Amino acid sequence: MSSPAHSDRLIRRLADGRFHSGARLADDLGVSRAAVWKKLRRLSADLGIPIDAVPGRGYRLARPLELLERSTIEASLAPHVHARLDRLTLLSTTASTNAEALAGIPDATGLARVWLAEHQTAGRGRRGRQWVSTFGENLYLSLAWRFELSMAGLAGLSLAAGVVLSEALRDLGVQGHSLKWPNDVLLGGRKLGGILVEASGESGGPAAAVIGMGVNFRLSTSAAAAIDQPWASLEQLGGVQISRNQLAARLVERLVAACARYETHGLSPFLNDWKQHDGLRDREVRVQLGPRVIEGVYRGVAPSGAAIIESEQGVSEYHAGEVSMRGADGL
Repeated sequence: MSSPAHSDRLIRRLADGRFHSGARLADDLGVSRAAVWKKLRRLSADLGIPIDAVPGRGYRLARPLELLERSTIEASLAPHVHARLDRLTLLSTTASTNAEALAGIPDATGLARVWLAEHQTAGRGRRGRQWVSTFGENLYLSLAWRFELSMAGLAGLSLAAGVVLSEALRDLGVQGHSLKWPNDVLLGGRKLGGILVEASGESGGPAAAVIGMGVNFRLSTSAAAAIDQPWASLEQLGGVQISRNQLAARLVERLVAACARYETHGLSPFLNDWKQHDGLRDREVRVQLGPRVIEGVYRGVAPSGAAIIESEQGVSEYHAGEVSMRGADGL
C-alpha cells in the first residue's frame, strides 16, 4: 500500500467529500482495511489533508477537493494551442513545478511544455521566498518556452505573464484584482497570486524561460500562518465559484498565445493592458536597492518593463532583477 499510485487513487476516491467505507476502499484498491487506515494516516500527516473517520460511516476528506483532470484541461484548449503544446504534465507531488520545467525546456522554439501539480514541497517565489503549497487547494503551474531572443530581451516577460494571469481571472468572473510590479496579483490589496520567471541561455540568444504561477484558491488556518505577508484567496470572493481546471486551461491557452506574441513583438503589446491593471500607479512606494531604500512615487512602467520612480533625486527607472518594491503601506 506504499505505492504513489495507491495514494493517488485513494485521494481521488475521497475527493468528493462524502463518506466512503473502509471495506469499499479496501476492495477498490485490493488491500486490507488496516492498510487503508495506515495509508490515510500517512497522507494526512505528509500532505496536511484533514480526514474525518467516523465509525459506521467510514472516511471522508474534511473539505472536498477539485483535483486536476487532464481531459478537462485539454478539452478546453483551442486547436492552435494544442499545436504548440509539446507536453502537458500533471503531477501529484513535486518539489517545484519550476524545477521540473527548468529540467525539461523544449528543444525547439515556438513550443510550450507545461507542468501542473497538486502539491509542492519546495515551492518558490521571487528572491527565494517560500510559496506555501497545500495539496489540491491552489494552483501551481509552470510553462517552459524557448525564445529566439537574447536574455535581455526577456526582461519584460514577467509583466506580460502578469497581464495573462490578471485577464484569465477576469475571464472567469473575478473582479477587484490588480497587478503589483513586477510579478504579483493583488485582491483587496492582499497577495492573491505570484509569478516567478527564470531564464537561461546565451546572452545574445537564443534564451529559454520558465514562467511559474501560483494562485491561492483556499488556505487553511495552518497554511495561512506560514505566510509572512497579507494574503487573499479566491474562496474569499463568496459568490464567485472558480474551477481550478478552468483556470489552468485558461492560463495555458493565454500563456501560449502570449509567448508567441512576445517573441515577435516584445513587451509593447502588453503595456496598455498592464497600465489598466496596475494597482500601484501614482502611489507612494519604497524601493529596496541593496542596502538602500528609496522613497518616491511609482509612475508606471517604461517600454523596457522597468519601474519608473519619481523621488527627490528625480525620475529613475529600476529593473526587476535589481530591486524590490512595496507600497508605502507595506504591500
